[in-house]
Amino acid sequence: MELKRVVITGLGAITPLGNNVNESWENLINGVSGSDLITRFDTEKFKTKFACEVKNYDVKDHFDRKEARKLDLYAQYALIAAEEAVQDANFDLATLDLDKAGVIWSSGIGGLQTFYEEIAGFVKGDFTPRFSPFFIPKMISDIASGHISIKYGFRGPNFSTVSACASSTNALIDALTYIRLGKADIFITGGSEAAINEAGVGGFNAMQALSTNNENFRTASRPFDVTRDGFVMGEGGGALILEEYEHAVKRGATIYAEIVGGGMSADAYHLTAPHPEGLGAARVMQNAIEDAGLKPEDVDYINVHGTATPLGDIAEVKGIKTVFGDHSYKLNISATKSMTGHLLGAAGAAEAIAAILSIKHGIIPPTINFEHQDPDLDNKMNFTFNKAQTRDINVSLSNTFGFGGHNSSVIFKKLQ
Repeated sequence: MELKRVVITGLGAITPLGNNVNESWENLINGVSGSDLITRFDTEKFKTKFACEVKNYDVKDHFDRKEARKLDLYAQYALIAAEEAVQDANFDLATLDLDKAGVIWSSGIGGLQTFYEEIAGFVKGDFTPRFSPFFIPKMISDIASGHISIKYGFRGPNFSTVSACASSTNALIDALTYIRLGKADIFITGGSEAAINEAGVGGFNAMQALSTNNENFRTASRPFDVTRDGFVMGEGGGALILEEYEHAVKRGATIYAEIVGGGMSADAYHLTAPHPEGLGAARVMQNAIEDAGLKPEDVDYINVHGTATPLGDIAEVKGIKTVFGDHSYKLNISATKSMTGHLLGAAGAAEAIAAILSIKHGIIPPTINFEHQDPDLDNKMNFTFNKAQTRDINVSLSNTFGFGGHNSSVIFKKLQ
């Protein structure tokens, strides 16, 4: 069976760097930090007092009061990102075969704010014994996918992927596979997350996963720097329209890039720590390259997982050197989490958009906040430190790894 080609025809985003794709991208390539002191709750008793929140967001700008009551913040971000992507793709919904149009959306945690508020209210006796009738449908991780499907009438495959911080890359790979096999023509896919609250920050603090560099909160997300001490929590959503190539050409769609491969692997090592030699990271990149029918030397740019955790950054670099060998020194590598923070289940979608726009514009976003070399890292590699670099990019690869040992990589290529 000959697999169908799949292309990207629409993008949408709401991130700590901007409430749409263009604003997010401009701040990304200009090295803007999205980190600031947390405004959502009183952080006095918390080890970490900063995060990368979405800025200038007012729910009333997007949803009426009745609709907003039914939507957790993560689902709001999902609908906003999806709407921008659909508009960008310039669909005539009346002409689409809606039975072959699907939604695969992801979230690592889902409606954590709703869960926290409902349980806290119950414990305090605010509404004992009655919970809100919206509690469950606001909280569950698949509900954003359902909302998007209902809004656009897409009747094709519709589900959610959950693989921690690899979730939205898994969603992209699933959408790619369904279209390749002829099971659908179009997917709205991506992910969203909204976990900057007492439960999210407190929980990750308890794991010692978050940076606690409160004195330098704007520069605390510092991948590959020897002083890195954990990731900075981010939030938001990223949406991509994946479309069968001939279908896109027939309707005259603007094509950003071709999605040519995806890989998955498991570390099978530890619940939260990566394999110290980066074996899972190496395997997932190799799987993606093979799936794309490429060779390692075809890759120009890697948007790395790069969370600024002491162990994770080293393991990923070891994985890159295992797969790419001497070509590692010809790659551009950058960790955009240095600016956006870690969007958890939405990270893969947001970073896939960065990888795609890098191909379109010939610009590599920087890894900001780097000051001190880590002797355990190969500093002859080009990590695109502190300033964007221009380069003609034919192939970009994006990595995302998640607690539980989940690894996913996806590859984009300039349309030939």
